Amino acid sequence: MRFGPEEFAAASNVSRETLARLTRYAQTLADWNSRQNLVSEASLEELWHRHIWDSAQLFPLIPAAAKSLVDLGSGAGFPALVLACLLREREGFRTVLYESVAKKCRFLEAAAAAMGLDIEIRPRRIEDAAPESFDVVTARACAPLEKLLSYAERFQGPKTVNLFLKGQSAEAELTAAAEYWRMRIERRSSRTAPSATILIIREICHAGTERRRRAR
Repeated sequence: MRFGPEEFAAASNVSRETLARLTRYAQTLADWNSRQNLVSEASLEELWHRHIWDSAQLFPLIPAAAKSLVDLGSGAGFPALVLACLLREREGFRTVLYESVAKKCRFLEAAAAAMGLDIEIRPRRIEDAAPESFDVVTARACAPLEKLLSYAERFQGPKTVNLFLKGQSAEAELTAAAEYWRMRIERRSSRTAPSATILIIREICHAGTERRRRAR
């Protein structure tokens, strides 16, 4: 079944302007992907469903009061650029992307310019990031959950919500992470893949930190 721009617009109820911006993103990605391997050719054929709609399904999970978002390991811009496009009408909203690969950063800059988005791209490793609080933390295909939580921990505030897109290994990753991390978890089924899961995580705390607090 075909799922292109029109089907995406019907599913997401985005405006014509937003659809036009996302179409420019898709065109920029296709152009750059012909010279650099940003996404697989097979997935590019399913771009609107597998990448854009998969990213956009996080939008309703972003709190209305949120004013900032950081995306970890942004790669080709999913979900960050899609969400930044959907969030652009929120006055003063700040979107920050972390990506350590230089060629991917150049693509992100080109795609953001084509979409007319005002975002910040930080070309550095997440491990080198200074602690900073964000309202929303997102990641897709960045790292196994145990490591991803160690990345996300430095961006937590009192009300931070973490939105992680995970595949069929989600439960196994949660089991492995539970040995080292304490958190409040909510699971949502993905709207794009039956075996995929959206993890909505709050109150991240390393188990060692929690034990030290109790010992005081």
